[in-house]
Amino acid sequence: MNRTLIAALISTILIAPAASAIEVYKDDVNAVKIGGFIDARVINTQGETEVVNGASRINFGFSRQLQNDWKAYALLEWGVNPVGSTDIVYNNRFESIQEEFFYNRLGYAGLSHDKYGSITIGKQWGAWYDVVYSTNYGFVWDGNTAGVYTYNKDDGAVNGVGRGDKTVQYRNSFGDVSFAVQAQLKNRAFYTCDVENITQDACEELWATSSTSAQQVEYNYTYGGAVTYQATDKLVLTAGVNRGEFDVTFGNGGTSTAVDLIYGMGITWGNFEQNGFYAATNVNKNENHDTDNIGRLINDAVGVESLFSYKFDNNIRTFISYNILDAGSNYVIQPNYNTDPDDVFKRQFFVVGLHYVFDPDTVLYVEARRDYSDFTSVDKAQQARMEVSEDDGVAIGIRFTL
Repeated sequence: MNRTLIAALISTILIAPAASAIEVYKDDVNAVKIGGFIDARVINTQGETEVVNGASRINFGFSRQLQNDWKAYALLEWGVNPVGSTDIVYNNRFESIQEEFFYNRLGYAGLSHDKYGSITIGKQWGAWYDVVYSTNYGFVWDGNTAGVYTYNKDDGAVNGVGRGDKTVQYRNSFGDVSFAVQAQLKNRAFYTCDVENITQDACEELWATSSTSAQQVEYNYTYGGAVTYQATDKLVLTAGVNRGEFDVTFGNGGTSTAVDLIYGMGITWGNFEQNGFYAATNVNKNENHDTDNIGRLINDAVGVESLFSYKFDNNIRTFISYNILDAGSNYVIQPNYNTDPDDVFKRQFFVVGLHYVFDPDTVLYVEARRDYSDFTSVDKAQQARMEVSEDDGVAIGIRFTL
């Protein structure tokens, strides 16, 4: 299997951050590996200081050599919460508030061949992630402007751009060009509400009362694809698109159909894990692809993520990242929303980090975020709710990789 295809396949399992795995069994046909990491951190943000989980996880990888150069493989990955439950709200909220010790992150099985490529079925990183993953190396504050962690920083399962549910994906490469195409085959209805900290059941009940602040969303199949060009040993170019379509029924009976579309490109120089300079940036245009911080669908936005890093010979790695998701004003155009038509949504922040890399599998880190977001609204209570998960902060932690 050539190098670019291997990189594409590995990216579906171990991208952001890079991770190793321990081989616990191997014979002439079968192999089993265990991977993952424990990340524990102390974070100060929104006037609180607390110990929180840093997206810790464990995974089991299985592979089997078949006849005619075919190979079967599977991955099961769970998030783990070694520090206990927490209610602090910060930018990686979807990873830190898990109350369960185990929760599902990935799970898929597939076949691969040197010539014919690979096909996988299950919950897996979407093709869109191939376009933008290279800016997602910060431990504490992910970008959240590249259209991956949609629906207010969830895992991208709904529209297949992050860890997509019920996804069928094909990958292959030709020389220095690799590609991925996918389809999300699902039938799903869910509810969104302009209410803080509301459960799906409570939101459904609110929708049933004909409330204008609740919507039922029927969201079914999505499709996506990405292309990666390894221009040189250091320069990588990416481009891709993801599309879905859903029907919205508002609490008062009104309806609307919207196309969920995101497309964009990225450029990367160097290797984040190696000594020397690393740079990556990506830009995307999206429509009806994400929600604002209180659950309202964003009609139109532009997102940019960038990361610049330098790793010194003394094992110190520094980085700075800048991220913006700008929807402007009048971004909520769907009918029946009880909101001012000129609300502003601009998620914008810088992150600086200092990592001490004892070895590739043991990293001590300090990261800080400075927020410059703009969530202006005539309704100041609503504006405060928009701002609560976007704040300055500083965190110190350790990441121990298997």
